[in-house]
Amino acid sequence: MLIRKIALTGLFLAATALTTSLAHAAGEDTTTPPAKTKTSSECTGGKVWDEGKKECVDAKKSGLDDDTLFKAARELAYDGQYDNSLKVLDAVSDQTSARVLNYRGYANRKAGRMELGMEYYRKAIQIDENYILARSYMGQALVQQGKIEEAKVQLIEIRDRGGEQTWAYQALLETLGGVRQY
Repeated sequence: MLIRKIALTGLFLAATALTTSLAHAAGEDTTTPPAKTKTSSECTGGKVWDEGKKECVDAKKSGLDDDTLFKAARELAYDGQYDNSLKVLDAVSDQTSARVLNYRGYANRKAGRMELGMEYYRKAIQIDENYILARSYMGQALVQQGKIEEAKVQLIEIRDRGGEQTWAYQALLETLGGVRQY
């Protein structure tokens, strides 16, 4: 009985570590849309809200760290300010990070530049094949293009990478009509 408890505890810890690893691989909390701040309600033209200065500042000249800029770009993208989001992403120093490439894909796709968005999703996945959020967004774009079988491949990739209990998996599954057929 004790050995079984130890084994189950070990499995639980491994599952927790995998979930934490997947969350880290995704690069941000994707379970809920970002909270609206003054960045999306007051700032325009590639500016972001600087909490310290209490004003909108030019993202490129702000001196804000990559995480702050990324969160601002994500907020703008979710608010439908796609070109503004891209301007803020331009200010991020690490232009090769999977999360930046993924949100370049998201903003371009949502702005109607589907092929450019797809290129960015592919680049994000090339950098980090376990980046399940990019796979989910790519799958959603594939559904938009009528490429259902290719979208299902991305759903399977997410599942096989341990992401079946994530928002990324659920969002793509819902886009596919909510029915698993693999």
